[in-house]
Amino acid sequence: MSGSVRTLTLADAAHARAGWLDDLLLATAASIVTALAARIEIPLPWTPVPITGQTFAVLLSGAVLGARRGFLSQVLYLAEGTFGLPVFAGGAAGFAIFAGPTAGYLVAFPFAAALVGALAERGWDRRFFSMLAAMLLGSAVIFGLGLFWLARFSPVSHLLALGLLPFVPGDLIKATLAALAFPAAWRRLNRRSGIGR
Repeated sequence: MSGSVRTLTLADAAHARAGWLDDLLLATAASIVTALAARIEIPLPWTPVPITGQTFAVLLSGAVLGARRGFLSQVLYLAEGTFGLPVFAGGAAGFAIFAGPTAGYLVAFPFAAALVGALAERGWDRRFFSMLAAMLLGSAVIFGLGLFWLARFSPVSHLLALGLLPFVPGDLIKATLAALAFPAAWRRLNRRSGIGR
């Protein structure tokens, strides 16, 4: 598979696109998955940033749906929480969350999904190492914006311990799982239908 631009994603291969309504439904479904993943929460006593399943759902939404729909799914997710649905970590909701220490991570979600989606559209989801890299790059976007905002609430000397280091092992595991699963899914689809060869 060359590195040329393509528009076929796993969602496209598994379900033929039927227009904007289909895109909206897929994005909405991904936003719900992100909300459910936020329920997987492990608070850490030394940091306001909990371990959650959100970031995995965010990056998967981009990988499965592509850049545009992945971005839309996370914009919808943020809108759901902003307008009062308890979809953020710990069941939090409301605009006030965007003034808190975890706001940078949340704001990064659409951009991280779009980046992973754009890379998937270029075939990065077909091979282990390129998919691993795509997931890690998406995580880097989340951590970058997250740490930038968290710095307003924490001394720089404590920033990595509060907002990065506790989450690296889990992110490496999740990225590896995705890097194993996506190429396997494409191989299965190719064997069944020849799509995406």
